[in-house]
Amino acid sequence: MRKTMLTSTVAALAFMAGGQAAMALEEITVGYFMEWPMPFEYAKANGTYDAEMGVKVNWRAFDTGTAMSAAMASGDVQFAVSQGVPPFVVATSAGQDLQTIAVAVSYSENDNCVVRSDLEITKDNAKELEGKKVAVPLGTAAHYGFLRQMDHFGIDLSKLQVVDMAPPDGAAALAQSAVDMACGYGGGLNRMKEHGNVLLTGAEKEALGILVFDVISAPATFLAENPDLAAKFMKVTEDANAMWNEGSKQDEMIAVIAKDAGMDLETAKKDISTFIFPSVDEQLSEKWLGGGAQAFMKGVSQVFLDAGSIPAARDTYDAAVNTAPLEAVKGM
Repeated sequence: MRKTMLTSTVAALAFMAGGQAAMALEEITVGYFMEWPMPFEYAKANGTYDAEMGVKVNWRAFDTGTAMSAAMASGDVQFAVSQGVPPFVVATSAGQDLQTIAVAVSYSENDNCVVRSDLEITKDNAKELEGKKVAVPLGTAAHYGFLRQMDHFGIDLSKLQVVDMAPPDGAAALAQSAVDMACGYGGGLNRMKEHGNVLLTGAEKEALGILVFDVISAPATFLAENPDLAAKFMKVTEDANAMWNEGSKQDEMIAVIAKDAGMDLETAKKDISTFIFPSVDEQLSEKWLGGGAQAFMKGVSQVFLDAGSIPAARDTYDAAVNTAPLEAVKGM
């Protein structure tokens, strides 16, 4: 089996995890993704976070969740919105003291692998992928989904040439026929689909137990030192989610969200229509942060461990989940 080791990333995260600098409370930095439309961007664009939290909130866009982990390890970022579970698991498995404080979004249709159209490879003849070149953003939700799909189709990983590419780069490589399949999410996935087809739909992946959801994460030390600030951050975020889920202001919100995400309105509407934003009570239920997310993290770590992508995993990921900020929101 081909063993794709994330050694350098894992080592760097473990090293930096101990160096979390004490943060001045005058300002914080939050990581997020462009071309990934979410309700929090309505509050972001309107300055609600700054007003409600009483600090200056800087926003920094990332291409991958692994880069978010590195930025949190170095102390440059305090919250990561919509970090994929797999990069979170990679970081925490390496010893980085991160914690999940919320379920950001569930999105099985917005994370997938796309095969070049001219190859005419579908789920019915997926074995023909063996010998092909695949672009995968290693350590991300797309990497996890790729491994699960290849296992489902019985494809020998040692017979694939896997190259590490962020989704925008993977989309460009697919368009240029430099790779045969590319995996990704968001705007990168949208561009991939212009040049190919998915092997499995979101519903088909869910039927196989391939869940796709992101979390809101933060360094554990920062959360312990700033519980009130974390609660206020989650209050603004969950208020925006609740406003979106209620429905009456979606037209007003999506116009702002699309602009903030760097997307045209119709694409943003299409993407967000397949997103699910669980309520506070739903997030605190057994399905999610009450146990389901922790069990899923353990499953993700085992898939990466079996594939040789990480050198070790935690016995349990219970300590990697901190529901205190969400619990506080219920009383605010």
